[in-house]
Amino acid sequence: MRLFIDTAIVDHIREINDWGVLEGVTTNPSLACKANRNYRECVAEIAGIVDGPISAEAVSLEAPGMIAEARELAAIAANVNVKIPMCPEGLKAISALSKEGIETNCTLIFSANQALLASSAGATFVSPFLGRLDDIGNDGLRVLAEIVEIYEYYAVETQVISASLRHVQHVVGSALAGADIATIPYDVFKAMARHPLTDIGIERFLADWEKIKDL
Repeated sequence: MRLFIDTAIVDHIREINDWGVLEGVTTNPSLACKANRNYRECVAEIAGIVDGPISAEAVSLEAPGMIAEARELAAIAANVNVKIPMCPEGLKAISALSKEGIETNCTLIFSANQALLASSAGATFVSPFLGRLDDIGNDGLRVLAEIVEIYEYYAVETQVISASLRHVQHVVGSALAGADIATIPYDVFKAMARHPLTDIGIERFLADWEKIKDL
């Protein structure tokens, strides 16, 4: 499972990229707003940092606008794909864009039925939102597993991005479910690297080293 980061904060992207584990980025205008950045400038900077796929979101509500935005966003860099929302207009846009060779990420997926429609329309990626499903009492990981199983059964080429991850167990569950990609918030990345037993072990190693370093 490849690891992406879900943010528009460039400093956070650089930090995790320096770990040598980052293979892509997902972002959107809301995240850019939190970072107080011009959206297209932010996407261009991110694409220059990370070599892997960069998902940038279109905000139009009708297919012609989505298609026009997608063309502009995809022109920013070769590794930019375009997030298109799951809705009938979005499916129209995905179908048209796939014929033009523009990669798309169908976002706001909350069911296997929606994932089936997105892949049939030609989406490169689909993004089921685990945390938001959990918020309303559904099981996000179960929905993710259904999508992965269906795609594997029919050899669907569309890649599954596990999104809206709230904690480290979402990441582990996504890997166990067979997601192609997990897009992970910065704070969850940091939590993945920590464990109290690791901290204790490092402290003990350093304490023992202090005892013998001058022998």
